[in-house]
Amino acid sequence: MFEWISALRSQPSGLDEIMQYFEQMLEDGRHVFDAAANSLLGGTDPAIIKDDLWATDKRINSNERRIRRRLITHAAVHGRTEFPVCLALMSIVKDAERIGDFSKNIFDLSIIEAKIDDAYKNDLVRIKDATSRLLAKSRNVYETQDPDGARAFIAECEEHQAHCEARVRELATAEGTNVAATAITYRYMKRVLAHSMNIITSVVMPLDRLDYYDEDENG
Repeated sequence: MFEWISALRSQPSGLDEIMQYFEQMLEDGRHVFDAAANSLLGGTDPAIIKDDLWATDKRINSNERRIRRRLITHAAVHGRTEFPVCLALMSIVKDAERIGDFSKNIFDLSIIEAKIDDAYKNDLVRIKDATSRLLAKSRNVYETQDPDGARAFIAECEEHQAHCEARVRELATAEGTNVAATAITYRYMKRVLAHSMNIITSVVMPLDRLDYYDEDENG
């Protein structure tokens, strides 16, 4: 997609505005994730951040709808030569929206005062910090369309996803009062990583292989 994005950004076709909305979605997704994860794992009072979190997620959803409307118009006006990139953007915009959804799921655990097993809390904080850093990095990788940076990003995401999946399998047979909430948190973290990775696959993968790194190999 590098050639498409570079060419279309330079044209007075309206796609540059679409990309600005998308990049705002990435920024907002990280904000929602940080707020939600810090509420569950860092002790932030959910009541204090709830209104801001919901407002930010609402903006993510609004921008998704705005982008889709503009992409439909763009494809109709500019014809089939730009149709592939419109399809790709439709796909990754949905991934950006899902980052917000899974982050809200993490926040919901804090709302119900779910308890995380003490034996796993430090590990989850480590995954949280790594995920937050990757979400911040994703915008830069996408803006620059850097293939090497994208491959390094994907490799790190795969590593953290594999770790989360191993923890879920471990917790599936564990005993304890906080096992379920802990396993679910790992699962949600894994899904945030997966959707972020899907976005970056568009830098290095052809249209027909978008989402290649998602559920097929990581469960």
